[in-house]
Amino acid sequence: MATKKTSIFTLTERLTISAGATDTFATIDLGSYVDVGDRQAIQVHSVDYIFQGTTGQEHVEIALASDDSVLVQLTDLNRGGLVFADDRSLVSSASLYKSTAGELNMEADQYPDNFGKGSDDGRYVVNDQLYITGRATQVNSNTAVNVTLRVNASIVSLTAKDFMAIAIQSTAADN
Repeated sequence: MATKKTSIFTLTERLTISAGATDTFATIDLGSYVDVGDRQAIQVHSVDYIFQGTTGQEHVEIALASDDSVLVQLTDLNRGGLVFADDRSLVSSASLYKSTAGELNMEADQYPDNFGKGSDDGRYVVNDQLYITGRATQVNSNTAVNVTLRVNASIVSLTAKDFMAIAIQSTAADN
């Protein structure tokens, strides 16, 4: 299905959530990696989520109230908010919970996803951006929750049929 053109490399982006109950957005530009003419796509192998507080040295629990949660999703289409797990644009997601006792629990729901072709090796993306959406139920005043996404990916060349199938699937998921 795919021929690797590069070894695995890492794309990194940080999302800063400074208000509770509000979606916060960021993007990862893939325009220089995806090429329709050459049927070149990005293959996402894994996504790591790192939760930090207002500064890189501050612990995230300082920014969160008791019984607080943070949800973060990576999609290949701009949905304008958080999506359900059955949305075909969902690439990966994670959540962080803080209990009333102050204990933290993090879960990565999808790593990356297992919804389609190529799922054994990763997720193929033919769109020119990845979209990050995050939401915390509460954020303490004068603090922020920083979530860094580390996307491990490689550039692949797809057959014409496979590239077209993934592009059609992505377009159909847009509706």
